Amino acid sequence: MEELSHYSIASHACADLDKDNLEQDVVLAGWVQRRRDHGGLIFLDIRDRSGIVQAVVDRSTPEPFVLAEKVRSEYVLLIKGKVEPRPPGTINPGLATGEVEVKANSIEILNTSKTPPFEIDDEQEIDENLRLRYRYLDLRRPSVLANFVTRHRITSAARGFLDSKAFLELDTPILTKSTPEGARDFLVPSRVRQGHFYALPQSPQLFKQILMVAGAQKYYQIARCFRDEDLRADRQPEYTQVDIEMSFVEEGDILELVEGLIKEMFAAAEIEIKAPFVKMSHHDALKQYGSDKPDIRFDLRIHDLTDIFKNTEFKVFGGTIAKGGIIRALRLSPKEEFTRRDLDDLTQSAISLGAKGLAWFAVEDKDKVRSPIAKFLDDGEISQMIKAVGAEPGDFIFAVADTSKVVPRVLGALRLELAKRLDLADPKSFNFLWVTDFPLFQFNEEEKRLDSEHHPFTMPKDDSMALLDTDPLKAVGQAFDLVLNGVELGSGTIRIHQRPFQEKILKMIGLEADEMEEKFGFLLEALEYGAPPHGGFALGLDRLAMLIMGRASIRDVITFPKTQSATCLMTGAPDTVADKQLRELGIKVSRQKTEE
Repeated sequence: MEELSHYSIASHACADLDKDNLEQDVVLAGWVQRRRDHGGLIFLDIRDRSGIVQAVVDRSTPEPFVLAEKVRSEYVLLIKGKVEPRPPGTINPGLATGEVEVKANSIEILNTSKTPPFEIDDEQEIDENLRLRYRYLDLRRPSVLANFVTRHRITSAARGFLDSKAFLELDTPILTKSTPEGARDFLVPSRVRQGHFYALPQSPQLFKQILMVAGAQKYYQIARCFRDEDLRADRQPEYTQVDIEMSFVEEGDILELVEGLIKEMFAAAEIEIKAPFVKMSHHDALKQYGSDKPDIRFDLRIHDLTDIFKNTEFKVFGGTIAKGGIIRALRLSPKEEFTRRDLDDLTQSAISLGAKGLAWFAVEDKDKVRSPIAKFLDDGEISQMIKAVGAEPGDFIFAVADTSKVVPRVLGALRLELAKRLDLADPKSFNFLWVTDFPLFQFNEEEKRLDSEHHPFTMPKDDSMALLDTDPLKAVGQAFDLVLNGVELGSGTIRIHQRPFQEKILKMIGLEADEMEEKFGFLLEALEYGAPPHGGFALGLDRLAMLIMGRASIRDVITFPKTQSATCLMTGAPDTVADKQLRELGIKVSRQKTEE
């Protein structure tokens, strides 16, 4: 039991009491969970963070009895009394304190409460907007509060583990400089330098690298980060990550450290995790699962059928291959045969994801299928397809013919949809995966230039150095992501630690010398002063806590989250500010009128 009994006015936490406390005089402080009036007896369930205990007041103590008659749910009370056994037949085995009660001889009402907009218990479904509007009441509910007890434990475990490995917990600035790292920055205007702005950090990336130049060698931080982007179930405009940087390390050192860290954090939630984790290259992840963050709780791999149909007379397949496209497929063994409506729904899903269509085949024998396009394929092609995907009678094959960019995306999403429909993923399983060897660059079609796949501070693999000048899109970086059940938990890289090479990479993504100096001059200068080889990792604490506790949204594990429209329903943020304050900042706001 957590130690909560050292308050100055309470002798015990509510859930501390059991048969070992019989006949003891105790003082309790807490909220009234419920009140039950049985005429000459009034029962009060008293709740604090630890749990609930029953107090009883009778007419033999007139003063506390009169007060107990006035008490309502969520009043805050101080109760003094003696611990007694519950009478026979009234023991509550579902309550930790269910064998005892407190015979109250004194009650003090520390505060009253309005009638809450919802009951403070876990028995009913409550609209999320209502919960967030009254978040301080929502947090009183035992299941919600338990989320943050667990989050505290896993955060403490992270600190303890990294402390034991000689890491230093160091702070980095919240008010910093805007840099072109992809997603939009939150900007903060400067009052003393009007027209200038700070940016809230999307990560401590540059500062933690500079800490390595400074000789810190091993750094970590439970870092608050900010990103102004569209929200989803696993995203918030402000979030927390366990940020790590190390000097004189290679990729394997970081992976091993993070696996140890993850094991400790899960152990704090009483979950055992086995290491080392599975590794897979970025290329193989896309080819086999259609995603760079595949859920490997279920197999359902993607198979390449391009060679089988390269000489086909079926124009849809043959024409796609002739234009440089590919054909890949999923094999599925459903418990029940798909209906025509199921197949039509899956086809529409594929089209909505950008495919031109979805070819499906119901396997009837080793060389026979039922399909709208079966008549366009010869027996040899059908037989080879069935063999290539390992299909058996009763299985279904779903194939997509399109470009090498479209096919993995469509089949990756279709794979997840099929798994959801057929309950293929064990919700209680934790399947970790390292995705490694990410491309160093991706091509920005809109601006016709290279972009960094992770960030521009990533060191290429040794065997990719020559490709930088000849075929940079084939260059592979020393970059790695940690994925859990299809959710990206964090990313890391080995960093560039020499100025000339860092300038080369920045130039490759389109930065001119003056722009490099303006945006990254402080980092480039630092690299000239004996920067050691270094690398690091950032682990999303909110997402990890969400998955450990089996929650569907990170809003459930953040004390005061924003809604999907990035608003705080409790405080009303974001909000307008007074014109006087804007004038002091040198800002003029154009407020667009909107109709209700």
